[in-house]
Amino acid sequence: MAAPVRTDPAQNYPGFIVPAGHTEPVPRRIRAYLDGRPVLDTRRARYVWEWPGYPQYSVPVDDLIDAELEDEGRSEDWAPGPVRRHALRAGETLRRSAAWVWQDGAAEGLPGTVRFEWNAVDAWFEEDEQVFVHPRNPYTRVDALRSGSRVRVEVDGTLLADAPTCVTVFETGLPTRYYLDRVHVDLTRMQPSDTETACPYKGTTSGYWSAHTAAGVHRDIAWAYDFPTRQLQPITGLMCFYNERVDLTVDGVLLPRPAPVSRASLRSS
Repeated sequence: MAAPVRTDPAQNYPGFIVPAGHTEPVPRRIRAYLDGRPVLDTRRARYVWEWPGYPQYSVPVDDLIDAELEDEGRSEDWAPGPVRRHALRAGETLRRSAAWVWQDGAAEGLPGTVRFEWNAVDAWFEEDEQVFVHPRNPYTRVDALRSGSRVRVEVDGTLLADAPTCVTVFETGLPTRYYLDRVHVDLTRMQPSDTETACPYKGTTSGYWSAHTAAGVHRDIAWAYDFPTRQLQPITGLMCFYNERVDLTVDGVLLPRPAPVSRASLRSS
């Protein structure tokens, strides 16, 4: 007998609430390093949302340390206001297209501050802890909760996993993720890949897997964190599948596949 299908909307989770163009003060000390040396140190940074998913840091130009910005002569209009592109020079190192300086007419608190491309420097720190990928959104919550829900994972009608329990991860703006013990996954159908991704809330993945079925190969359909951040310790070593790309049945009810979350999807919504 086919599992009943949940009929409520696929997006049954809290969405992002901050509009593009919004700014807020950052109460944390922010530092960035290049070639092992600090190039900025500030307690006056601002969060700036260029899209609803997460913010970037914008810091006063005066808070750069032994570093200079070189105007590259290119201006653009972004959601928070007009910006002008600059290179970053620190000692003998030159990073082109590294930064954008907000101009007059930008959102409150932004003119005279600079927003760096994340990878233009080698490391970012909030207080004394390194931050990866992008700043953490102050309006995003991520919880990992043990659950007695039974989870089945299928694709192309092929069973990939059947787990009596799971760890559910609730992250603002994303579908609920179900992390499963590997002993309940049919690893004979899963092929490891070299893909690696990182998340400022969960850490860096330790593995990705592609699923092989009679109908074909579904690349990088599942992942795991063997060494997650301390806040997400419950998911250590567990595997998770993209809700968007598999058929998930939770406690006997087939869940609708959610639409992928992207900048483009949020701009068009």
